[in-house]
Amino acid sequence: MLAEYLPTLLFLFVATGIGIALIVIGNVLGPNRPTAEKLSPYECGFPAFEDSRMQFDIRYYLIAIQFIVFDLEIIFIIPWATVFRQLGVLGLIEMGIFVGMLLLGFIYVWKKGALEWE
Repeated sequence: MLAEYLPTLLFLFVATGIGIALIVIGNVLGPNRPTAEKLSPYECGFPAFEDSRMQFDIRYYLIAIQFIVFDLEIIFIIPWATVFRQLGVLGLIEMGIFVGMLLLGFIYVWKKGALEWE
């Protein structure tokens, strides 16, 4: 029974070996010319200006949560759209309720001003 796993094990060893070999070859043969600019921290188009543990504005997290919610909405709507004809009227009503609840949440967030970025 263990012989059946031999090709998978061999594949993992070969893939790991190739990965390690490419990293080592790149480090050994690749150019290495460090300068002060190359070694300095750099994020988002400008140098870091404060401690990495600084507090972020809560609006950043609100926008991130909203993105996740509406991204998940698409994950539910696309499969529903593929079987829409098979679900019939009941499926249409259920998706209408789902989208309506999301719309109410979006209106709530909009009225609270979470979408306003100063």
